[in-house]
Amino acid sequence: SPLCFAVPGLCFLLSLSGVVAQKTKGTCTHCPQNAFCVNATHCTCNHGYNSESREKYFTYRFETCEDIDECKPPISIYCGVNAECQNTIGSFYCHCIAGYKLLSGKAQFSNSNENTCQSKKIFYKRNTTSTVTAILQRVELKVLETALKTPDQEIQKVQKSTVAVETRVVTDNCSEGVTFSLNAQVNSMKIHCNDVIQGNIQGASAVAFISYSSLGNIINATFFEEMNEKDQVYLKSQVVSAAIGPKKNTSLSQPVILSFQHMKVKPGVENFCVYWKGTKEGGRWSKDGCALTQVNETHTICSSTHLSSFAVLMALRGQEEDPALTMITYVGLSLSLLCLLLAALTFLLCKAIQNTSTSLHLQLSLCLFLAHLLFLTAIDRTENKVLCAIIAGALHYLYLASFTWMLLEGLHLFLTARNLAVVNYSSVNKLIKWLMFPVGYGVPAVIVAISAASRPHLYGTRDRCWLHLDQKFIWAFLGPVCAIICVNFVFFLMVFWILKRKLSSLNSEVSTIRNIKMLTLKAAAQLFILGCTWFLGLLQVGPAARVMAYLFTIINSLQGVFIFLVYCLLSQQVQKWFGEIIKSKSESEAYTLSSRFGPDSKPSQVKRKY
Repeated sequence: SPLCFAVPGLCFLLSLSGVVAQKTKGTCTHCPQNAFCVNATHCTCNHGYNSESREKYFTYRFETCEDIDECKPPISIYCGVNAECQNTIGSFYCHCIAGYKLLSGKAQFSNSNENTCQSKKIFYKRNTTSTVTAILQRVELKVLETALKTPDQEIQKVQKSTVAVETRVVTDNCSEGVTFSLNAQVNSMKIHCNDVIQGNIQGASAVAFISYSSLGNIINATFFEEMNEKDQVYLKSQVVSAAIGPKKNTSLSQPVILSFQHMKVKPGVENFCVYWKGTKEGGRWSKDGCALTQVNETHTICSSTHLSSFAVLMALRGQEEDPALTMITYVGLSLSLLCLLLAALTFLLCKAIQNTSTSLHLQLSLCLFLAHLLFLTAIDRTENKVLCAIIAGALHYLYLASFTWMLLEGLHLFLTARNLAVVNYSSVNKLIKWLMFPVGYGVPAVIVAISAASRPHLYGTRDRCWLHLDQKFIWAFLGPVCAIICVNFVFFLMVFWILKRKLSSLNSEVSTIRNIKMLTLKAAAQLFILGCTWFLGLLQVGPAARVMAYLFTIINSLQGVFIFLVYCLLSQQVQKWFGEIIKSKSESEAYTLSSRFGPDSKPSQVKRKY
């Protein structure tokens, strides 16, 4: 322009401002990646992206669009329980956490409304029950179709290793009061004829009774809808199915009667008649419409108002906690722990009674103290199965060690009594000291190691961290305990016999003999107190269970009190030691008082003297 020739510097400034204007006011033809044009004038980022300047609409051609992380603040997409958010470039998705799976089987979903994350265990159980429900229905349908194809064969039977079937075809009207009885394997069914022909259906009708020998291993008692966490429920019979065709029945005029032979026999259980209830989620055992009519040692009779697949369940009910027993346990064991601690300190510090026998009492007190402490604080820590098994193993070891130390006490008493004629008892003491720790702590360790290696899964029950009753595993503890009690009983009888014989011939050793006799009586009483506890625990069944539970708890809480009372408080040497401690403490207090007031009294005495 003419102005540019006149003023060149001005033209330079104008051209520079034009470049800046072009930079700040670009058109839609220059929208960056991951953005699109709006009204042919501005650009905006695609969904899932934000502009670097955080402006929704922009014209700057060098603007960039960055991915939004929807899984982090401030958005933090919520995917629902057992699920988490996963960011992707420009978007996100939800997925189930480890150990969970969508019911649809898909790997991901969009939002919490689509969340169907289920535990894989539950997921596979639902798949299993859905499959079983479908199989049961198909088998019933196929069996009925086969029976109706040959109506001239009134009764048909099939016996296989896994399934047994009996069908009955009815072509005529029913006589009054007629019922049909069908048998399959060891089970049977009775059904009224009128329910088979179902009123005015034209043509033949059929009823089928099917018994499955191994289906119960798949749809076992864990599928019982009323199962409580503390209950132990088992399948007691085979699974059977009952069906009517060609039209599926909706209701029965009279209940069908089912007889089951028991596959498992356990006394003192509760029995349930159940049927397989198909649901959208798969299926489960239910008691609806099923009633228990009769039960004996070998068979259970059930009645049902509808036809389906049936079985008998048995439940070992978990015992409800008694507040009084809980209180006795905590108070009693706390008192026992205090007494055991005082007894151990007495055995350690009182030099007047320190000998081999006292060393045995000390180890027994320590084992019982640790066992009671662990019992009191961790017996019901069943949340973690591995930890519970370790606690059960530790209790097994500590209680066995307690009985082993009692066995060593019995052996020591027997050897001492046998060597009464010998002036020097050092040989007895050397033998016991040599056997003491290897036997006292080694033998229980070997027993627990063998038990844990052979059946580790039986350490810890549903309610307590103790030995399981299944497969008679409790005898890994009760067996050695019974053996120790029997051996010690023999030792005590032999000691009393020896002492009786010695009393008549060794008048000079009467006091020694009487001391041994008294010690033997104390050890026998101690063995009775500790052994009696576990036998009372075994008797906690039937009508007397509650009484035995109270006796078990009370006597168990007295173990530490008994040891402290008999071996410490009733011992003349310990009483003398306690007296010396009290006397020295009194003298120390008197000396402290005299030293405190002494300087004030001396000057007055001196003044009066002069």
